[in-house]
Amino acid sequence: MEEEVADRTAAINSEQVEPQEQSKNALKKAAKQKKLADYNANKSATNTTKEAGRAAATKATNPAPKKKMEGAALIGIDVAKEDDFSAWYAQVLTKGEMLDYYDISGCYILKPASYFIWEEVQTWFNKKIKSIGVRNCAFPLFVSQDVLEKEKAHIEGFAAEVAWVTHAGKNPLEKKIAIRPTSETVMYPYYAKWIRSHRDLPLRLNQWNSVVRWEFKHPQPFLRTREFHWQEGHTAHLTKEGAGEEVLQILEWYAGVYEELLAVPVIRGTKTEKEKFAGGLYTTTVEGYIPETGRGIQGGTSHCLGQNFSKMFGITVEDPSNREDDKKPALHVWQNSWGLSTRVIGVMVMIHSDNRGLVIPPRVVETQVIIVPVGITKNTSEDEKTKLYSEVDALATVLRAADLRVETDKRDGYSPGWKFNDWEMRGVPLRLEFGPGESKGHYVTTSRRDLPGKDGKGQIQITELGVEVPQLLETIQADLYRRADEKFKSHTKQITNWDEFVPALNAKNVCLIPSCLTEKCEDEIKDMSAKKDGEGEDAPEDAKAPSMGAKSLCIPFEQPEGIVKGETKCTNPNCGNMAEKWCLFGREFGLHLN
Repeated sequence: MEEEVADRTAAINSEQVEPQEQSKNALKKAAKQKKLADYNANKSATNTTKEAGRAAATKATNPAPKKKMEGAALIGIDVAKEDDFSAWYAQVLTKGEMLDYYDISGCYILKPASYFIWEEVQTWFNKKIKSIGVRNCAFPLFVSQDVLEKEKAHIEGFAAEVAWVTHAGKNPLEKKIAIRPTSETVMYPYYAKWIRSHRDLPLRLNQWNSVVRWEFKHPQPFLRTREFHWQEGHTAHLTKEGAGEEVLQILEWYAGVYEELLAVPVIRGTKTEKEKFAGGLYTTTVEGYIPETGRGIQGGTSHCLGQNFSKMFGITVEDPSNREDDKKPALHVWQNSWGLSTRVIGVMVMIHSDNRGLVIPPRVVETQVIIVPVGITKNTSEDEKTKLYSEVDALATVLRAADLRVETDKRDGYSPGWKFNDWEMRGVPLRLEFGPGESKGHYVTTSRRDLPGKDGKGQIQITELGVEVPQLLETIQADLYRRADEKFKSHTKQITNWDEFVPALNAKNVCLIPSCLTEKCEDEIKDMSAKKDGEGEDAPEDAKAPSMGAKSLCIPFEQPEGIVKGETKCTNPNCGNMAEKWCLFGREFGLHLN
């Protein structure tokens, strides 16, 4: 790892509901109960939030054909992922109990199921960063106008989204106060105060907080929200090399959050000059891919800020090489900032979940195993029922002893089939079914959430439960990653001919192309790859293509062969410059840098 980080530092520096038998009357009753609960839970948001109003208006004027959803749709998801991705996403999150809408547009309530995932990310990442001396802290959420505007190039990227406090009760403030969109300008005046010597370096601080960016585009839960939760690390170093090592180490840990915890593949790379963090020296990034939309999505960013902020805020130390009589000027420190937000949850949901609801990787899900009693009928005696429930509790005890998060579903009034669909909608990775047959045979029936129908079915002997269930969960985790990785790779096209570029984008791919990496060229590529009004309406590959043009996602660290310096031309036919690197372009969820 150290050699890899060093090498990269140097390079930078120079996606069928399982059929269940149940009576129609019971199903109708359950469906009515569920719909009533959903209606009451979402009534306020449906009627008051702006995004819900816009969605309702759109559907009323342009009703889209919906795939008929069977089984679970009666109590759960009633729109297919491939038909209306945005509506599907909203239903998966709300009916899966991940979040609820708030009465302020663009703000959302993170319910325990989603916040648990965020806590798992926090625990994993905290352990990593503390191993290199990062300490957690908390700074105020308010920023004075003077301080916020001190670094013009930095704040320019956030200016239109800053939320301001102008009144205290009925009294106007003498000077309005900003709510932090990020914390560079909040923290750095105090870095100048605290860093008095090179012996105070490196200073490595991190906050787990929320920030506010008052976007006026269409909000999307977890992806584009006006308040979002994240961590933001801010560090100061004596040398550029020391700062660069940390930038790449943090980026690798961001990739680990996605790949090891969330089973989401990402590409590591550097942002172009056009797309880098405003006011920084360079930006590294992990980039993901959403198959149903064909769009790339930024996963997390780690920035080297250079000395720009230290010069602005006067963060200096004496040169440690100075001798007594030397009068070398003070050194401005080298700074980094890095951030990862609850966007990770939205990316995970979009990639893994399906038309039955959520699919959540075992390592981060709140409930890893649900045990559902089956085979209980009107002819089952109370003693038989009590005995079966006692055995179910014993199974749960065995699994908890194996350090698994387990729940049992002994709710009365619901058929096993209804329960199956309910837990599938919530994304529990593994269901264990246990009835009189299983009890007699000393086994449990298993059903994997990530595989439909018979493909996900199996059996485990009770004597092997504590070993085989953890192993099966790890298999589910690995299979989720493998399938997502295969899809990402199959939709990453290496292209050198411009005529192939836009068709590839329209076929929901991201494209690696030889690029000169200039801002002018990027602007032209974005304009030329945008779908103009009336274009492509008869072409099947364009039917659902987004209208936006492609932008640079990153310059991947892993560069394919094929570019010859001074000989390989930039893919943009209007450019005329020679290519510098392979650059990943794609249509993207319009999101700010972390």
